[in-house]
Amino acid sequence: MAETATTHPLLDKHRETLDTAAQALRDRSYYSRYPESPSPRIYGENAPGDGQSAHEATLNQDFSALADQPTTGEVVGSEVSPYGPTLGVRYLQLDVPAAIEAAHAALPAWRDAGAEVRAAVLTEVVDRINKRSHEMAHAVMHTSGQPFVMSFQAGGPHAQDRALEAIVAALEEQRRVPASVIWEKPAKGEPIRMQKDYRQIPRGIALVIGCNTFPTWNAYPGIFASLATGNPVIIKPHPRAVLPLALTTAIAREVFAEAGFDRALLQLAAEDDGGTLAKDLALDPAIKIIDYTGGTSFGHWLETEAAALGKLVYTEKAGLNTVVVDSTDDLRGMLGNLAFSFSLYSGQMCTAPQNVYVPATGVDTDEGHVSADQFARRLGEAISTFNADDARAVEILGATVNEGVRERATDIAGLASRVGGQVVLDSRAVTHPAYPDAVVRTPALIGVGADNDAAYSQECFGPVAFIITTADTEESLRIFADTVREHGGMTAAVYSTDEEILDGAREAAAEAGVGLSENLTGQIFVNQTAAFSDFHGTGANPAANAAYADAAFVAGRFRVITSRRHI
Repeated sequence: MAETATTHPLLDKHRETLDTAAQALRDRSYYSRYPESPSPRIYGENAPGDGQSAHEATLNQDFSALADQPTTGEVVGSEVSPYGPTLGVRYLQLDVPAAIEAAHAALPAWRDAGAEVRAAVLTEVVDRINKRSHEMAHAVMHTSGQPFVMSFQAGGPHAQDRALEAIVAALEEQRRVPASVIWEKPAKGEPIRMQKDYRQIPRGIALVIGCNTFPTWNAYPGIFASLATGNPVIIKPHPRAVLPLALTTAIAREVFAEAGFDRALLQLAAEDDGGTLAKDLALDPAIKIIDYTGGTSFGHWLETEAAALGKLVYTEKAGLNTVVVDSTDDLRGMLGNLAFSFSLYSGQMCTAPQNVYVPATGVDTDEGHVSADQFARRLGEAISTFNADDARAVEILGATVNEGVRERATDIAGLASRVGGQVVLDSRAVTHPAYPDAVVRTPALIGVGADNDAAYSQECFGPVAFIITTADTEESLRIFADTVREHGGMTAAVYSTDEEILDGAREAAAEAGVGLSENLTGQIFVNQTAAFSDFHGTGANPAANAAYADAAFVAGRFRVITSRRHI
């Protein structure tokens, strides 16, 4: 049996962090290792300027930090910032057969290092990424279109916390199995005694397929869960969001080498738009684990075709995120909270609300009874007021990420006509003061009846939401459960002052298999989840077959082999 390493300088350095994070995970309590504020007081007076300079130094250049990967010699790279400029970063194309061979060669030493050492080395990787959060923020901003502060937070510290969460979730699961035990079975005379040794082995090479909108936040759980359980990883980033994951890969490879392991534990497979590399890699017999975030069609293909080949497939796709409005004791707080939720990153989030169910009888509020039409108008006014100042609005809205989003947002009247609805609030073009070429749009609202399920039973990605008039809250909850059960959903919310309604909403959410937020009126929003406390997704409805980061997300990435003998 191979010996498992029990000591390493990085284990001593990060033991306290791992123990503290593990306790937070068990308690589901607040914990964040990485400060979310980009303030120079936290990251250093020179951090903002150094980060911007480092980002600018990558533009219109070969990404030389990954020049030591196996390569075909061809160059790829077609990233264009949603804010306008072409990034011009060029990446050497990965030689896939050579990369797979290198990953296989890197596996044994990483496997035999053991779970504790792997976790410590990976924590060092995340710490190093954190030190470059300002640079990463610019890379995320100019590939995803997120506004800068959101790029810093979601692309930096929040993603890093999710990485650490995956590392610790994997470590906790591996700790459940002892390395060796003396087993005794009572018998006549002397008991039967055996030595049993348990060896944890990785599945093999993992593939992580990145997305355009959240290149780090959505990729880090899969990357670090697979690495923490001993599996080398190949990252196939979205062609329009390569740079954040290229930076991640370069930092990780540097740490691996310093820690005495093979750089080939993490490799980047970039390609231009229109390529088939994700599908080709997914079908490669060497790939044993696949993590994917993106559109429903390819996600479904992975869940059927790739999984049929015996691969372990984790997906996060798309769904119908729902808000059920019944009543409220804080109308202004509710409207403000929803206005922010609809506006954040122009609704280009897998967690952004889309379908708002309002009873035809209206909504009881602390400001008196509000009819269904009045509620729709008040919500539209709240969104318009929230985004009234262009300079402020762009720091929430960001830029639209692709042509599909832009086409929908610039023709709300046409969209409403096609789905048989009425425009409650049109989308407004916002001029970005620093990036005039960016297409920035405020959220739009379209009103439809509950009988027009064709309008609201499919995802409408971007700054468009539907106000759906139902007979009553009971019907709202029924449609909510039915649509999410059939089409999926990542988030749901309810507003009610009636405990029976809240109980009914909890039941509907459980039936639908989606997490529920109740009466949010403050600084927590339905489209946000906290690492170590909130599960992102449930794996219990069609929007995702996995959750960040429960035991099921990590346990299947390794297996246990037992050796036993009589004593």
